[in-house]
Amino acid sequence: MTDGPVDFKMNTPNAPTWWVYLVLCGDRSIYTGIAIDVARRLSEHREGGARAARYLRGRGPLRLLIAQPVGQHGDALRLEMKIKRLGSDAKRQLANEPDTLRRIIDGILVAAQ
Repeated sequence: MTDGPVDFKMNTPNAPTWWVYLVLCGDRSIYTGIAIDVARRLSEHREGGARAARYLRGRGPLRLLIAQPVGQHGDALRLEMKIKRLGSDAKRQLANEPDTLRRIIDGILVAAQ
């Protein structure tokens, strides 16, 4: 679980690195998203403006549970959809076991090759 400042930008000269992240909402639900800059995206969600995910509006306070680098946009989208299909207990398990999430990411990257 991440509460302090973390540099979520790991950009390469050719393409930015996409990240998948899980956010715990005030109602105990878990939101899954992708971004190049997780800190900026989380800030947008917390502000609740036009750039915030509709699901998160009014569900604060929001707390980042985990963020993992994925790589390319398409891979991040596939992972996001896979995680969104999971139940909340499975999402909590992923947040508490970063190695499990990393194995899923690695599996998606291998399958995409």
